[in-house]
Amino acid sequence: MRILLTGASGFTGQSFSQLARDAGHLVVALNSDLTDRQTLRQQVLEAVPDAVVHLAAISFVGHADENAFYAVNVVGTMNLLNALTQLPKVPHRVLLSSSANVYGNCEVSPIAENQPAAPVNHYAMSKLAMEHLARTYSDRLPLIVTRPFNYTGPGQAANFIIPKLVQHFAQRAAVVALGNLHVEREFNDVQMICDAYLQLLQHGEPGETYNVCTGNAYTLQYVIDALCQITNHLIKVEVNPAYVRHGEVHHLCGNPDKLHALLAKQGCQLTNPPLEDTLQRMLATAAAINA
Repeated sequence: MRILLTGASGFTGQSFSQLARDAGHLVVALNSDLTDRQTLRQQVLEAVPDAVVHLAAISFVGHADENAFYAVNVVGTMNLLNALTQLPKVPHRVLLSSSANVYGNCEVSPIAENQPAAPVNHYAMSKLAMEHLARTYSDRLPLIVTRPFNYTGPGQAANFIIPKLVQHFAQRAAVVALGNLHVEREFNDVQMICDAYLQLLQHGEPGETYNVCTGNAYTLQYVIDALCQITNHLIKVEVNPAYVRHGEVHHLCGNPDKLHALLAKQGCQLTNPPLEDTLQRMLATAAAINA
């Protein structure tokens, strides 16, 4: 496939690009600003893609500019979809990366796709708005929406919790300052997420929404203990009120049955490295950077 990829230079985009190229696909990076409609349209028309993966977004929940969530995640996506409708041949699939954060705080766990959305922050609200906006194009574009649960891996920015912890352990720091410790998340490997995206480009049902998850959630304390064991280093954890987010989602664990059932019909399954393996790779990358 000739895959048009937005957000190619980002954390997920780099991993997806490598995986897709290794599988024999051609990846065309869209490098225009999503808010620049004219340049965006020109690059889309020049790309002539067989498929599209839309990863570009403001993805850090604590991003300082709340308006940017909507300018990029909603209006930027609208600009992309408008450009795609101008192609002489419609791509056979257009994958839009949303977020499991749209579910908000709910008592049901693990969460399936039919759980009503209840976003509690601007990031999640912008992603849900993007989903609703995209559905107005469903008669013109074969859209697939993914809701990935939390994931990590080498190359993720240190303002995310797991890379921050890894960095502190790699540097053998004495203290790490964190926000709300009473959260539980899936911390999946970016390799699994990208594998799912690539397989959904081939087998996903247009018009459907898929959780991309494992159903395995971990407390932050579990992650800290795992890093202690791997590095043989103890660290003191201090809570900094400045890092405690308003509208924090306390527990987020997904039900992957819909995605797994789809792939099982095709005789496929996802790569799913254990969390400890992911942490080992991240520590090795951090050590190489610090060397």
